[in-house]
Amino acid sequence: MARRRDLPLERDGTGRFLPWLIALMVYLACLALAGAVMLNEASARWQSGLTGTMTVQIPAPNSDRAGEHPTLVAAVLDVLNNTPGIREAQPLSHEKVIALIEPWLGQGNVANDLPIPVLIDIQLHDDPDSGTAIDTVALAIQLEQVAPGTRLDDHEIWISRMLRLSRTISAIATAIVILIGVAAAATVVFATRTGLAVHQGVIEVLHIIGARDIYIARQFQVRALSLALRGGLLGLGLAALTLALLAGVAGQLEGPLLPHFTLTPYLWGGLAALPLAAALIATLTARITVVRTLSRLP
Repeated sequence: MARRRDLPLERDGTGRFLPWLIALMVYLACLALAGAVMLNEASARWQSGLTGTMTVQIPAPNSDRAGEHPTLVAAVLDVLNNTPGIREAQPLSHEKVIALIEPWLGQGNVANDLPIPVLIDIQLHDDPDSGTAIDTVALAIQLEQVAPGTRLDDHEIWISRMLRLSRTISAIATAIVILIGVAAAATVVFATRTGLAVHQGVIEVLHIIGARDIYIARQFQVRALSLALRGGLLGLGLAALTLALLAGVAGQLEGPLLPHFTLTPYLWGGLAALPLAAALIATLTARITVVRTLSRLP
């Protein structure tokens, strides 16, 4: 950066708005990347927590048939424990069920007379070869016959849908980052060509005294590198403030399905690479633009 420059690039206005445009692009790219990374991490947590499990929900008993409810629960457990592929089936305690409901209703807001269903946690065999694959449709029908109103929740269906949604959003975020990179390159091309037009007279004099195209291109690329780094760091700073604000707001929310909004070192490393990527794109784009434009001159 300390090399002597024969082109007065700092004195013209061709790069005046380039840092601000780069800052905006890096800011948007940071938000898209952060959203994709945190959604992928949340999907991985959901998958690891629910893979290999199912849940059976037995409705709360009516007041006139409350005495039959323990018998129905025992019958459901007998069916589950004798189903090949199921390793263990255990009903959750009343306290655990209340703990699952409280995040939705608020702590201490669960009424004592609220009808609470019986939840049975099912653990499947870890090794698929250790048991027969479970026919969830047939099992649900069998449970309905034993205890009317019983519902079987297969988490695999929900997990597959969430993974599909996560992959779709990640693909969209990746496409956004790529489009931002293309837009940044186009912006640098426009600014570089404008600079070439502004300094055409000086460039012609340099050509006459024997300056090579690479020498001229180096001055443009150093200028582009400086402007892109400034804009990229500004965009990164704004994105860091935005993410920190969102993390503070999300920390006040409670919900079993809400993703944890945490800024991990892995995420910060990816965000820190974006200004460097923007600077690299700007440098290479400026160099290629100058060399190709000057090669067409007589």
